[in-house]
Amino acid sequence: MKPALPAAAALAVVLAAPGFAAMVPQPIAILQGLDKVAAKVSQIEAPVGSSITFGTLSILVRDCETAPPDASPDNAAFIQIYETPPGEKTKRLYSGWMFSSSPALSGLEHAVYDVTLLSCKAANAAAPAPSPPSPPPKPGGKPQR
Repeated sequence: MKPALPAAAALAVVLAAPGFAAMVPQPIAILQGLDKVAAKVSQIEAPVGSSITFGTLSILVRDCETAPPDASPDNAAFIQIYETPPGEKTKRLYSGWMFSSSPALSGLEHAVYDVTLLSCKAANAAAPAPSPPSPPPKPGGKPQR
């Protein structure tokens, strides 16, 4: 488990940057999970406030925010990760901020699993926008024979 101090330092740098614009809260965190034993990378959608499972890990996203469009692209999420190995008590592995721009600084590194933040997104971002109805044909064309 990495200490939260580097993540807190990174957050302080982000907040102190000139031209800092307020982050925009989003309801869904997109995480990347790596199962080192199975050599499998998974993309995980984790709704804010809900616990999701990845292997023996339980991941709870408390907050997920993205930078506004006029700022440098970045995402930050406050995440708590717990592990419940079979037959053992639950233990907290990670509690702190993860940043998509600095995955090596703030991700979970575990003997079996790695978890990093990819992005934050709006709830309706996955659904494609409906296409507008096609306009009716214009009158006045040549009559068909």
